[in-house]
Amino acid sequence: MDYLTLNTGAKIPAVGFGVFQIPDPTECKRVVLDAIKVGYRSFDTAASYRNETALGAAVREAIDTGLVKREELFIASKLWVQDSSYEGAKFAIQSSLDKLGLDYLDLYLEHQAMGDYFGAWRAMEEAYEDGKLRAIGVANFFPHVLTNFCETVKVIPAVNQVELHPFFTQENALAVMKDYGVVPEAWAPLAEGKHGIFSHPLLTEIGAKYGKTAAQVALRWNVQRGVAIIPKSTHVERMKQNLAVLDFSLTDDEMAQIGALDLGHSEIINHFDPNIVKFCLGRKIHD
Repeated sequence: MDYLTLNTGAKIPAVGFGVFQIPDPTECKRVVLDAIKVGYRSFDTAASYRNETALGAAVREAIDTGLVKREELFIASKLWVQDSSYEGAKFAIQSSLDKLGLDYLDLYLEHQAMGDYFGAWRAMEEAYEDGKLRAIGVANFFPHVLTNFCETVKVIPAVNQVELHPFFTQENALAVMKDYGVVPEAWAPLAEGKHGIFSHPLLTEIGAKYGKTAAQVALRWNVQRGVAIIPKSTHVERMKQNLAVLDFSLTDDEMAQIGALDLGHSEIINHFDPNIVKFCLGRKIHD
């Protein structure tokens, strides 16, 4: 496994596993156990995914049966907007720890730059200093937001998890993250299957050269840019394929060709749409 070093000194696996849109507890537990057996050690969830309990059950079973040690795992979760305040974040952090059944999280992120996310960050800083959170970071913080945030807070985010794939490359965002020593992490590194990514002509052609699939080329492209990725699959063979992207390298020309697929905007979610903001602010995940 390749690793990226966080500003805390900790290392995050370059290839992790996401559990977004796996709400069924039985399936989520099965999928996570399969992923651990395949070789994944980094797992990303969120309070809003409603599967922290299932992920935690899988992790504890894996540890109890000797499949893996806790210190070998990198477990991350996220604060939802409903709890984006100082007191709300204190409640949410403990809630995530309780649901996961863990004493600490390796990474905890603010899910959106909405609500009182500065107040929430103060609570996260305290939990970081107390050791409940080994690293704290953000998600979906665009360059201007991240800049203002980093220039204001005491603890610089370790990670910024944003949408990153060949059709939305966000080069400017990566440059700002680099300036502040923030590690970029890609959600939807396979563009949620959009744009024919699994059979895209350019990605397929490049993949044929290395004996890799179009999806593997897309994942490798992000890893080679210094981006941590968290692809999701419920199928063991696809899990293995997504993990097998560290044994080849793309040329500079191939990297540029893939980067040229950029559309310059997301076609998954528009965070600049006021209705999206209102939806996030109004979405409740607990009483």
